[in-house]
Amino acid sequence: MASTQKTLLITGVSSGFGRALALEALAAGHKVVGTVRSEEAKREFEALSSNHSAFARVLDVTDFDAIEPAVAEIERTIGPVDVLVNNAGYGHEGVMEESPLSEMRKQFDVNVFGAVAMMKAVLPFMRERRRGHILNITSMGGFITMPGITYYCGSKFALEGISEALGKEVASFGIAVTAVAPGSFRTDWAGRSMRRTPRSIADYDAVFDPIRQAREEKSGKQLGDPRKAAQAMLTAIASDHPPAHLLLGSDALGLVRGKLTAMESELREWETVTVSTDG
Repeated sequence: MASTQKTLLITGVSSGFGRALALEALAAGHKVVGTVRSEEAKREFEALSSNHSAFARVLDVTDFDAIEPAVAEIERTIGPVDVLVNNAGYGHEGVMEESPLSEMRKQFDVNVFGAVAMMKAVLPFMRERRRGHILNITSMGGFITMPGITYYCGSKFALEGISEALGKEVASFGIAVTAVAPGSFRTDWAGRSMRRTPRSIADYDAVFDPIRQAREEKSGKQLGDPRKAAQAMLTAIASDHPPAHLLLGSDALGLVRGKLTAMESELREWETVTVSTDG
């Protein structure tokens, strides 16, 4: 395990996992550069550190043209970025048939394209130094699915795949990529941060309404502790051999294991058809 100070660039540090990770990283003696959405949030974040270890930059991850210059400025004025944490993101709730494509574009712009743009901005610096670590905050919704968050799951499945493939592209440069997939945590994901498409088709009431009700009832009472999630991420960051995929939470572990078991069963059931196409 490495114990040296690192510089972390974390997107979306105003709340949730981003804020929790920033606080734990600062407490551990790391330097943190966080992206925020306003000058007020910038001042508030930088005030978190008494020893000038917290820096903030106003940056919207969907302002793709601004990302590369912003990262270059951070490298130039603050120092080499050792770890990029793509945390900025949000959830969209809505049955797919009811949800306009514009909502899917917004979901992917933030959760996928924004994360990729950040990765593309830091990679030249990390590659030149032959070291670096990228953490992409995905979700157990990047492995398992449920009705009513189709666009969200799609974005997180995409980010999981991009993370895994990128990890194979950059491993020989000393750069690690970890997809961090949390289960249910006490963040604001299911609260004010979630965008919701209004219901319009009664046929979906039976499958969707109980899920929405259960999510709203559980909001704020989830098993997962964001501070412990932050500590787990710092453990991965400190590792000499970080994982390609890191699940967070017993619920995520159980649900993903169940998905893998069901998939293996289906593979066996359809194996004869699968191999029949070889020719």
